[in-house]
Amino acid sequence: MDLKLKDKVALVLAASKGLGKASAFALSTEGAKVVICSRNADELNKAAAEIQAQTGHPVVAIPADVSDAAQVKGLIQKTFETFGSIDILVNNGGGPPFDKFENFDDEAWQKAFELTLFAFARTGRGVLPYMKKAGSGRIINIISGSVKSVLNNAVLSTAMRMGVVGMAKLMADELGPYQITVNNIAPGLILTDRVKEVLPTGVDVEQAMKDRAKTIPAGRIGKPEELGALVAFLASEQAAYISGTTIQVDGGAGRGIF
Repeated sequence: MDLKLKDKVALVLAASKGLGKASAFALSTEGAKVVICSRNADELNKAAAEIQAQTGHPVVAIPADVSDAAQVKGLIQKTFETFGSIDILVNNGGGPPFDKFENFDDEAWQKAFELTLFAFARTGRGVLPYMKKAGSGRIINIISGSVKSVLNNAVLSTAMRMGVVGMAKLMADELGPYQITVNNIAPGLILTDRVKEVLPTGVDVEQAMKDRAKTIPAGRIGKPEELGALVAFLASEQAAYISGTTIQVDGGAGRGIF
């Protein structure tokens, strides 16, 4: 299927590794011009060179901290100046720490807000002038399966990402007339560094992964590229009638009916 992404301009956040990198790779494979962002310049440049070498399409690395308003503004401006448009925004970011509700103080809640909900709102607002002028656009938020099913000790992640779900629904209403879609992807257990953070200290990682896979109907842990494929589809022309929704990528692990 031709997703008609050739020469579309995509900005992908937290893309030096994991789900962000997989998303950038999927978009670049389809012919998009991709800008990737993260705070670690060395890792980011390495990822950009790797993706471009494999896909043959331009990938530009722009280091930035999305919790800093000035850096976000600069990132968006540089993206537009480099390629002349911004057609796709993939919001992504590292998750807050795991612990019990009673163990998080005001500072932890504020950091979680800045990292996730506010960062996604800021970047979404920043790309709107370019998308509205073009009369189309795609905003894709990578969040967490915790918005659909309880994940132990994930109170910060769940609270902030539930906020993203509500925000995306309202954005979809407001931006529909401009042919801009807004959707969320809620990954389940996918093999990234983040997965290891939820494992108890001192356990054998390989065995723990096998044990966790037993609870997944697909019988295995997901691959980052499987989520990347959904990002590419939601960014496509074919997905123009999908907006305001949250799609799980979890091998059937989610137990909710709705």
